[in-house]
Amino acid sequence: MSTHTIATLPRISREDLAALVRSKSPSLAVIDVRDSDYVGGHILNCMNVPVHQHDHRMPELVRTLKDKDTVVFHCALSQQRGPSSALRYLREKERMDRQGVEGGGQKVYVLEGGFVKWQEM
Repeated sequence: MSTHTIATLPRISREDLAALVRSKSPSLAVIDVRDSDYVGGHILNCMNVPVHQHDHRMPELVRTLKDKDTVVFHCALSQQRGPSSALRYLREKERMDRQGVEGGGQKVYVLEGGFVKWQEM
């Protein structure tokens, strides 16, 4: 049973995320879970993994991101899709960790206010 819940997911401010993005840290991954609205604008170098693809892409995503220190999920407002995706990622990561997939110590956040707040910068 996972100890993670939507309420306990840590949030990251747009200012803190902007500093990480500007640093061009190779240990950062930003995951945009929006659907078609992604093409209207997105955070530099983010990955688009729409919610409707999570059933088959979440295990792949955990393996792909296992070497990242920080993973940030977001949607338009980060009220539903972003937090739900982060929670799903954490639970899949826990499941895979029990099976021997490495990736301990990774920090997973939800972007406070989502892409809408990000654009206000």
